[in-house]
Amino acid sequence: MSSERLLDGRLKVRHLVLVTAIADEGTLVRAAESLHITQPVVTRALREVEDLLGVPLFERRPRGVVPTRYGQSFIDRARSVLAELRAADEEMRLMQTGQLGTVTVGTHLAGSNLLLPRAIAALKAEHPRLTVVVRESTPDMLQQLLLAGDLDLTVGRLSPTVPVRLEQERLHHEPIRLVAREGHPVHDGHRAPALADLIAYPWIFPVAQTALRAELEAVFFHEGLPLPADRVECTSMLTLRNLLVSTDVIAALPMFIAVDDRDLRILATPLSSIRRAVGVTMPKDRTPSAAAAALLGHLREEGARLAEFEREFTAREPRTIG
Repeated sequence: MSSERLLDGRLKVRHLVLVTAIADEGTLVRAAESLHITQPVVTRALREVEDLLGVPLFERRPRGVVPTRYGQSFIDRARSVLAELRAADEEMRLMQTGQLGTVTVGTHLAGSNLLLPRAIAALKAEHPRLTVVVRESTPDMLQQLLLAGDLDLTVGRLSPTVPVRLEQERLHHEPIRLVAREGHPVHDGHRAPALADLIAYPWIFPVAQTALRAELEAVFFHEGLPLPADRVECTSMLTLRNLLVSTDVIAALPMFIAVDDRDLRILATPLSSIRRAVGVTMPKDRTPSAAAAALLGHLREEGARLAEFEREFTAREPRTIG
């Protein structure tokens, strides 16, 4: 197939809308209903796209349709094109009214405590009429929302691998540190407690199959220690913090969460093998909107400040906790 066949005028935007609607609804009938057209129109338009591409986009089954491998690839690209067109339409409308628009950002724990709030505050001071929508979810779900065009970018821990259509930019490193409430008995000693000294206390662990959980398990294994028997497994920051400040639990958290919280105190116990790269993840095939570009600029500025703070804090730490 010539690379120009999709650009010769036969492929219409309505084809892209229709194909994504079929994928979302699962049947031609429901796709027709969602688009307020008849099923024969849907069937005919789908046939036009498949004839143009020369491959089947959906496999017909008794209860509906599912994308073929060709269909899934085309649907992903169609979503990106439609997201770009929606963004262009929104930017034109906002430029006409003198506004900048909306930026939708996803986040998950690391980066959400200081980096993202500081960047948003700076952005709003510069563009008070800009709307920022923050969505919190798991890293894998955030990746799917990015690919679908529902997020402009995500802020948080960078993944070792991402889908080929996404790219990552590191803004700073954030060590993972053990944290307990101010006034916790573990702070009474004159030396840094070893990990073995902390086993008897209750702990909060990340849930299974998360990157931090695997890293913590590796630390305990390296020290020849079992996991704490008395533990809660939780990734909800609100629940986690409440337990931290109201009980004697110990938890491993991104350093900046504890540094910025007067009710929490970092333990001197080292976790040198756990160090997070924090940054942004963005689609490769979509140009950032004006609003997203503005937020990205402030994220870079705040990331540079936090990187410098982390270096200074780490350099001071042996003298202040030794």
